[in-house]
Amino acid sequence: MNTQLVLTVLCDDRPGVVEQLAQTISTHHGNWLESRMAQLAGKFAGILQVAVADEHQQELRNALSNLTTLGFKIVVDTATTINKPECREFSFSVVGNDRPGIVREIAQAFAARHINMGELETACSSMPWSGEPLFEATGIIEVPKSVDMNELYDHLDIIADELAVDIRLESSTERSN
Repeated sequence: MNTQLVLTVLCDDRPGVVEQLAQTISTHHGNWLESRMAQLAGKFAGILQVAVADEHQQELRNALSNLTTLGFKIVVDTATTINKPECREFSFSVVGNDRPGIVREIAQAFAARHINMGELETACSSMPWSGEPLFEATGIIEVPKSVDMNELYDHLDIIADELAVDIRLESSTERSN
């Protein structure tokens, strides 16, 4: 039987980081499934899902632990299966002048309604003509069917006005789990 592992990886960014991870996983009978990786502030940061046969799991865990000698910080955890309530999936975006608290306000609005953030990507850049700092966030949220969408839209409008940002929810799809 296979076990699913979730790895978080952090190290100094350099060529060959992904190859070293992939080689270690492959050599120890793991199968690389899904991943999200990025270079942030000179660091390589990633999260990935690996499948491995139960009889090779400890061998793979040990090999990943040994990568600390190459500067890797790796946390390995066993994946769990959870039953999510019926939900609607939305993509969201936030754009506006950068300032502290934008992510906190949006995250609080979602968490207060038991809305799960399945994905979140943020970036800061400069506005084209003024050079002012521009904050952008995109992501996917899973909204339980019990959430009053009109109330959510109203609350997000209040946050958008207070923070002077544009918040959009789009591409609703029904999803049952």
